[in-house]
Amino acid sequence: MDDSLLFDLDDSVALLTLNRPAEGNAMTPGMLVALEQAWARVEDDAAIRVAIITGAGERHFCTGASVGKLEVGQGSLQNKPNAAVNRFSPRMCRVSKPVICAVNGLANGGGLHFVADSDIVIASRLAAFMDTHVSVGQVSGLESIGVARRAGVGAALLMGLAGRGYRMPAERAHQLGLVDLLEENAAATMARAKELARAIAANSPQAMAHTKRAIWASTEMPDPAAPDFGWELLKLHWGHPDFAEGPQAFTEKRAPRWTVDPNARR
Repeated sequence: MDDSLLFDLDDSVALLTLNRPAEGNAMTPGMLVALEQAWARVEDDAAIRVAIITGAGERHFCTGASVGKLEVGQGSLQNKPNAAVNRFSPRMCRVSKPVICAVNGLANGGGLHFVADSDIVIASRLAAFMDTHVSVGQVSGLESIGVARRAGVGAALLMGLAGRGYRMPAERAHQLGLVDLLEENAAATMARAKELARAIAANSPQAMAHTKRAIWASTEMPDPAAPDFGWELLKLHWGHPDFAEGPQAFTEKRAPRWTVDPNARR
């Protein structure tokens, strides 16, 4: 795996670390490939229950694509759809397992993909969020959509149009829902992420996968399609062993023995 991305496994929790701190953890072509491979590993390894993504250092989480290595207007990309080209965030790669984004510093531009596409976002109070695409003559046409879904159209427009002229403080991002939990600093952010990951890892993998699908579907489907889809997922789980194991373990006052069935999450 590319050394610009670190992959560590602690029991059932995978930790992905963007590892270019001297360059703001900006994404290079090699890192993009490594990210796609890492998400595939998270999805396919039954031993992994939860993933955390963060950035190295305390100044930057991810400052987006490395401008010096930016491929502008490449003919090889112009005729390809979004899903075939962009495969570096957990949602792009359709990761069914819970993903926590631990924002240790500035999240800018393409770095917002990880924030918008993760299931739970924890940030340091010293972190900030901005979108400088227009300041370097580029269109913010992807990550800004995720920001709009999570924090509202106004937040996406403010960052997307102001570019370098506005940094959203972590406190404001928390108020708008872009961030779910706030911690005092980068170290506390990572500690909270690991603590929460361990708690999540104790839950039924099958039940969490279906819960995640149902909730994300609500951002894509109108009513009544979204709750109807959630109802079908709920019923689908009735035939899974975890549906009976959970109540039985609770009654017997013991830890549940979950069934890991990767194919059932597809």
